[in-house]
Amino acid sequence: MIALAWTLADTYLGITVVVLLVLSGFFALAETSLVRMNKSRARSLRDQGRHGAKALVALAESPEKFLNPLLLLILICQLVSATMVGVLAGRLFGAAGVFIATLGEVVVIFVIFEAIPKNFAVQHSDAAALLTAPVVGRILRFWPIRWISGLLLSIADMVIGWFGVTNRTHRMTESEVLAMADVAHEDQAIESDERNFIRSVIEFGDTIVREVMVPRIDMVDIPATATVREALDLAIETGRSRIPVLGEGVDDVVGMVNLRRLAGLVADGRGGDLVREHMGQPHFVPETKRVASLLTEIRRAKVHLFVVVDEYGGTAGLVTLEDVLEELVGEITDESDPTVEEEDEDQTIEQGLELSGRMNIDDANDDYGLALPKDGWDTVGGLVLDLAGGVPEVGDVYTTAHYRLTVLRLDGRRIEEVLVEPLGQPE
Repeated sequence: MIALAWTLADTYLGITVVVLLVLSGFFALAETSLVRMNKSRARSLRDQGRHGAKALVALAESPEKFLNPLLLLILICQLVSATMVGVLAGRLFGAAGVFIATLGEVVVIFVIFEAIPKNFAVQHSDAAALLTAPVVGRILRFWPIRWISGLLLSIADMVIGWFGVTNRTHRMTESEVLAMADVAHEDQAIESDERNFIRSVIEFGDTIVREVMVPRIDMVDIPATATVREALDLAIETGRSRIPVLGEGVDDVVGMVNLRRLAGLVADGRGGDLVREHMGQPHFVPETKRVASLLTEIRRAKVHLFVVVDEYGGTAGLVTLEDVLEELVGEITDESDPTVEEEDEDQTIEQGLELSGRMNIDDANDDYGLALPKDGWDTVGGLVLDLAGGVPEVGDVYTTAHYRLTVLRLDGRRIEEVLVEPLGQPE
């Protein structure tokens, strides 16, 4: 016969079970929301002045400090509540009651105190994290919880150590930052231009001077024996504000003149003076120098133009402040720049791309979604020269792993235009 006598002790037991289950749901909500929270998001919430954000930042800085105590508390709440329900059901309804109560508790715990809190934390991670972080922070300061979880964590680390070296520290990589920017763009949190700027800043640190410089063949220079008037005319004709001065040849840069200084000399009636009498000191930079370091040097030296030298000391080209900034913000064009034929951004690889031989391979790959190889050359023309093994002729065709490259136009030995088509497309 089943005893149905309900006592005051059963009431207290039932209340305890309910409290433990509610705590279990709260800790499940905290676990999911805090694990999904990263340091950058927590700091952003703190900067917005959100309530509970300071405690959230402290937890996000060291997730291993809160995760194990929370898992321990969830386990304690669920195990103790399950034991109490079993005792209560067994005393009131016997063995059958224990079985039914166990099944019911599994359903209740999973649906109400696991699935609902965790799904809410996934859908409203900020609100859930801000709500639970202050409470979790206070619980972690309670020494029994901190001591027991620390002991269990040490045991877990020892067991994991048997299978290899443990390393709890995770450092964010550049690829993760770029992925975050892509996700933010997909979620319409940032615009396309902002996403592209973030990508440019990340890649900026890996760019070297050779990739952004004006090559020596495109340099505008003047001999030291020229007059100030001739130098001014050249600067005005080419739209250059600074011009290197050459001694015995292009590998002998002896000075630098600027447009404002030249105009002032001509205005003073000194246009017949030799350029060498009024030139400034040139500044040199190796072609392998990082662009980020060059920007710092430009700011320190207050010089906007550097002569780029190769490993043999010869002149490889010129790099200006504008070249460096364009690596960050894209092409900067003003009315004094010489007119150049721009690439048609509406072109697609299926139709065949007509690219300038001077175009940087990284830019071509990024702008048109290509996979052109880059190994020892920086431009599309450099790639074709490497494939040709010499100077090609108009109409010559070369292939890479994925593309067919056809030389469309030459300027002397320089490759001016290349047609890029995917392999397999009929000629």
